[in-house]
Amino acid sequence: MITAYVVGISGYHEDEDIEVRYSIYDNEELVCKKSILKEYKKPAVVSLFALMELLKELKQYRDHKIIVMINDAALNEQIRGTSTSKNKDVLKTASIVREKIEEFGNSMMIKDISNDKVERSKWDEILKP
Repeated sequence: MITAYVVGISGYHEDEDIEVRYSIYDNEELVCKKSILKEYKKPAVVSLFALMELLKELKQYRDHKIIVMINDAALNEQIRGTSTSKNKDVLKTASIVREKIEEFGNSMMIKDISNDKVERSKWDEILKP
């Protein structure tokens, strides 16, 4: 089973790079840990963009059961299609991400751990630079 942890960190000012961090574990063994700087994105879509970057890396694990751990309730709503956002960029990017998730079929599960203190602590520790 593959477990992945992901976060997108937006810049404080327009034209600052964003940071995408993710770690991928195969049965509790670290197989990939990356911190990537990407060009500026609007803060509303940074988490979606980070997830999209992770999905590119996870393509090689399509034949495994995959759990993606996120710490973002808004991202979870956007992925599920239950967000009430009217932001066109968010709606468009969320649609693209949902399509990419569907390519994995039933092998992928996105888990929002924002309400679980223990899991949040573990997520934070794993994604530290």
